Amino acid sequence: MNWMDVLWLLFLAGLAVLPPVAEIHKQLTLLAIGIVQLSESWLLARAPRRGAAYIVLLKIALATLLIDHTGELSINSSYWPIYFLPAVTAAEYFSPLATLLWTAVASAAYCSYLYPALQEYDITREAYGLLAIRILFFFLAAMVVNRFVVENRRQIKRYQELAETLAETNRRLEQAQAEARRSERLAALGQMSAGLAHEIRNPLGVIKGSAEMLHQKLGEANPLASELAGYISSETNRLSSLVTRFLDFARPLHPELIPQEIAPVLEQALHAVAVTQKGALVHVERHYEPNVPMVPLDEGLAEQAFVNLIQNAHDAMGSAGGTLRLTVATAKSANREGVEVGIEDTGPGIPADLREQIFNPFVTTKKTGVGLGLSIVSTIVDGHHGTIRLESEAQGEGQRGARFVIFFPAGDEAAAKVAS
Repeated sequence: MNWMDVLWLLFLAGLAVLPPVAEIHKQLTLLAIGIVQLSESWLLARAPRRGAAYIVLLKIALATLLIDHTGELSINSSYWPIYFLPAVTAAEYFSPLATLLWTAVASAAYCSYLYPALQEYDITREAYGLLAIRILFFFLAAMVVNRFVVENRRQIKRYQELAETLAETNRRLEQAQAEARRSERLAALGQMSAGLAHEIRNPLGVIKGSAEMLHQKLGEANPLASELAGYISSETNRLSSLVTRFLDFARPLHPELIPQEIAPVLEQALHAVAVTQKGALVHVERHYEPNVPMVPLDEGLAEQAFVNLIQNAHDAMGSAGGTLRLTVATAKSANREGVEVGIEDTGPGIPADLREQIFNPFVTTKKTGVGLGLSIVSTIVDGHHGTIRLESEAQGEGQRGARFVIFFPAGDEAAAKVAS
């Protein structure tokens, strides 16, 4: 109970001690009005759709009962202003039209005592005029309150929309700041990786050449030494491949964007991975929307990005296999028209603590991974002026799959960005 409820009770108590004092029905009716007023929130919480109508009906009924016990001639009761209560209550909860209807119901309830009065008295024209004035005051008070309520609702809705706009703006600003920080880290790591990879590549070439010469010279004369030379050569090849990936990550991208269909490029990437994953128990589902627009692509870079994502999906599902879902559909992102590509697996998914960092370099879920694959994919997508995001949704009981979604903007907008 707040201080306004206390005021309500005090006002009703004041009415209770005013004449007629000995009328118990008046006291009980005022008590009932106080209970209904205090119970409004409770009733609205339990009947949000019809609660307001119940409250107005109860107040009309109690107002009608009150004036029946506060005067010899009920329609002339000094308590007639009690009908302002249901009229104003209707104005608080309903639209202008509904407020007019409820006020008309309250006025009709008040005028219902006109018939008994006509049975005993002759009512003059001035009395009818007084009755009309009272009823017009009901409508006037109801519409003034309703206008204030409607304007207040409009302002609240405007502030809510403004708050939502500000929240969305803040979210985009935070995202832009995070992307800017990531770009700065990528640039610094790229420069460091390029220098380090360049310095490592030359000694690797010497080591590999020496190991191959040892293997050829020793031949079958020293099988153990020949085997060790083979190990050195194979591990050197692995290191050379790793250095190449570092250089791919560090090398500035200069994509040649040519408008073309995206589905054939995705199919080429799928075929390239299938060649290296023979025997994998992976079922491929294709959901390609027909007649999607062409998008500016660097075919080689786009295929490399798709290969990395599809390869990651195969690795995530492992020897147990699973389902690989590929989707291509027209989409809209941040008021940009384009094409959205989805690559989804039924593997264990990405841990929650890594989802925000998965596109950063050296972040990986693989025991033998380096953590550059998704960074390279992100760099390629940025070079196409697109976006990439990770979605993780339940794919079955006890299993979570990862879904990567890449958005490529349509031709005119991307071309305009390249030109600028």
